[in-house]
Amino acid sequence: MRRVSNTAFSSPQNMSATSRKTSASTPLAIPIASPSSLDHHRQFSSHRYTAMASRLTDLGQMDVQAALDQMRSLLSGRPQIVYKTAYYRKQTKNHWARDDPAFSALQVGFLVVAALAYSVAFRTTIMGGLSFLLYSLLWNWLVPGIIVATIGRELANRHLAGTQSSTHVKQSVEWLYAFDIHCNSFFPMFCLLYVAQFFLLPLVLSPSLFALLLSNTLYAAAFSWYWYITHLGYRSLPFLSNTEVFLFPVAAIALVYVLNLVGYPFGMGWNASRLLAQVYFY
Repeated sequence: MRRVSNTAFSSPQNMSATSRKTSASTPLAIPIASPSSLDHHRQFSSHRYTAMASRLTDLGQMDVQAALDQMRSLLSGRPQIVYKTAYYRKQTKNHWARDDPAFSALQVGFLVVAALAYSVAFRTTIMGGLSFLLYSLLWNWLVPGIIVATIGRELANRHLAGTQSSTHVKQSVEWLYAFDIHCNSFFPMFCLLYVAQFFLLPLVLSPSLFALLLSNTLYAAAFSWYWYITHLGYRSLPFLSNTEVFLFPVAAIALVYVLNLVGYPFGMGWNASRLLAQVYFY
């Protein structure tokens, strides 16, 4: 008689064992981001940069009034209102950062006017005024903003973002939003160190204890305000936790302020306004 293969009449137990063996040896498919989706994200980011650049060259496309309203809110007792617009923007446009460069453009314009005013007050040369303008734009606003935004974004995404779950898509801080936070934080500091200090120059530049106290209080308040607004910007993101770390620089500012005041009787105190005037104009 012809022998029938055993595999043709395998028992259910054998079939189950074979199935388990096959499934165990077959790797599970893990969904990953396809190159097309990554390319789409890069194209979307590139389109946003291009759109902002085009709006920057056309004043009619910028909402200057909205930017001025946000600046007024930053100087009020409720600066966190500014970040509510970022939440609405995320709900409607799926990104946190501004898509209107009016806020940054206004800050650049304010810095130009302030640099001109300080150059006239200190009677500098044309080259000295241009040098102070470039220093204000690059080393007081743009370069620190890039550094703070980059470090803040990396710190938030690596250590403060919530863990990814199977039911929620992990979110991350956009670099443009981190730079928006810097711009928001810089404006109150600009009002204190460029505007208020300008009208207080006869007082803060004198070699007295009162001048030292007034100048250093002005600078301590300005930098503390900067980090407080920065803290509010990251705290407004619902997927971040422990954002109080952005308030730690305030403690360092207070420590330097106290040490400087204590060291004044021993000849170790320094007036911030006089020191920076020497750097910029003398």
